[in-house]
Amino acid sequence: MLHTFVALVQDKPGVLTRVASLFRRLNINIVSLTVGESERPDTSRMTIVCEAPEHAAHRIRASLYKLEITEDVDEVSRSEAVIRELCLIKVAAGPKPPPEHPDAQHSRSQIFELANVFRARVVDLAPESIMLEMTGAASKIEGLLQVLRESGFHILEVSRTGRMAMRRGHHTSRVLKALGTPNYPTTPNQPDFADKPKSDEFLENQFPDVHEEEDR
Repeated sequence: MLHTFVALVQDKPGVLTRVASLFRRLNINIVSLTVGESERPDTSRMTIVCEAPEHAAHRIRASLYKLEITEDVDEVSRSEAVIRELCLIKVAAGPKPPPEHPDAQHSRSQIFELANVFRARVVDLAPESIMLEMTGAASKIEGLLQVLRESGFHILEVSRTGRMAMRRGHHTSRVLKALGTPNYPTTPNQPDFADKPKSDEFLENQFPDVHEEEDR
């Protein structure tokens, strides 16, 4: 199954490499990874989507804490969170179908109608193409791509950011308990991150012959 982790890490060179190396050593595939600035100075926010067994989520989070560059980690797959993805889609839409796809649809009015139905925006209009911008759940983006293909349009390019996630609201302990997450603190500095796990909860290295910097 897919797990979504939000990690606050120090904004230093090589941080992305170390996180990716950790998942490689654990033999866990990263489906998507986004990195950007956070609300804390000199701290970056990473949203990591990975494919792993259901029982592995807690130990993956513990292994991320093993890196000294990690400040906080939260697993939001099962919590009340807002999860969104940004996608840019460039569709062929010239006066004539593209030569390499002579049977492709090229009606701009139909693309505008589809964009309106899926609440996508037209962000670029060129003589031979239209670029759409869409923000939403991954399933919604997949739906638009599928409809465009099934309608006979030729998709020239697709660029997707991957998931970005954030817990809903600043909840009291009573609300968190009702949501099934009673162990999350409500202090002003760390309202959305669980307590740091114990060292014996770290996930074992699946590649014992590989020695990375963080293992020393």
